[in-house]
Amino acid sequence: MQISFTFRNADSSDGFKDYITKKLGKLERYIEKPVEARVVLSVEKYRNFAEVNLIMAKGGAVNAQEEASEMIPAIDAVVDKLERQLKKQKEKMRGRKEPPRKVIAEGLADVPAEEADEDEQYRVVESRKVVLSPMSVDEAAMNLEETGDRFMLFRDSASENVMVMYRRDDGSYELIEAAG
Repeated sequence: MQISFTFRNADSSDGFKDYITKKLGKLERYIEKPVEARVVLSVEKYRNFAEVNLIMAKGGAVNAQEEASEMIPAIDAVVDKLERQLKKQKEKMRGRKEPPRKVIAEGLADVPAEEADEDEQYRVVESRKVVLSPMSVDEAAMNLEETGDRFMLFRDSASENVMVMYRRDDGSYELIEAAG
């Protein structure tokens, strides 16, 4: 974290700089990328102000300002306020759903994932080879119940067609049969 200090009518001792650097260091666990911190400490008559602006690498910013009769409590309060804001921001990001991505199954794509166009938003996140076991639809449903998996790919023992059975959100099963 790069920290720039500005002192207005305040003592610019290294003690304050070290204290602020140590306090801002505990905020790094809430921040993924390196950020720039601008710290302004000012004194007006009997009031001490501490203001911190965090500029994120992705372009966002988090700002906080506190006033106290002494500088150390003002610094502590502003860092606590920043910590609350960063926690709240991180919780919002964690609660957000990722946009759906189209996954290309192995063997179906003509172009390997490494050679695909980088501007393309599709990407293969996992690739597996599956041995298609011949079984009935009832056996597949029982197998899904036992394993707790979300879906199963199998070959129907009666028709020899490839089928996919998956568990829906409501607990029922849906069967997809490959034609051709």
